[in-house]
Amino acid sequence: MADPPRARRLAKRIAQIVASGLEHEVKDPRLTMVTITDARVTGDLRDATVYYTVLGETVDTPPDTAAAAAALASATGVLRSLVGRGTGVRFTPTLTFQCDDLPDGARRIEELLARVHDADAALARIAAGASPAGEPDPYRPPRGITADDD
Repeated sequence: MADPPRARRLAKRIAQIVASGLEHEVKDPRLTMVTITDARVTGDLRDATVYYTVLGETVDTPPDTAAAAAALASATGVLRSLVGRGTGVRFTPTLTFQCDDLPDGARRIEELLARVHDADAALARIAAGASPAGEPDPYRPPRGITADDD
C-alpha cells in the first residue's frame, strides 16, 4: 500500500493529464463542456476514480450527462494510455468516471441561502415597528434584606 501523500499527488496528476487529454487529444464533440473536478486513487494505486461535471450550453438548457458519460467510456482507453505515459508508474491505474454532483449541491445551497435571506428581511421588517411585550424592564429590582430573611 502506498502512502497517502503519494496517492494524493498521483490523483492530482491524473486529473491534470485527463483534463489535458480531453482538451487536446480526444476529438469528441460530446466532451466540449466536460470539466474534470477531482480524482481519487485507491491505496494500492490500482484504481482511479475521475470526477467530472458537464456544463450546459445556456442557463435554460440542461447538460447532457448521458452523452458525456458515453463519450468518456469510449475514450477511457486513450485517456488511460495518456495517464500511463504521463505518470511513469509501474502499473497504470484503471480509470472510472463518476459524474460529480457538486454543482447541483452548490445550486441547492444558493437557493436555500436566498430563501433564508428573504426570511430574514421579512423578519427585520416586522421587528422594525414592534414594541416589547410586558414591562420595559422585566427584571425585578433587588428587594431589601429584612429581619424575616435570617
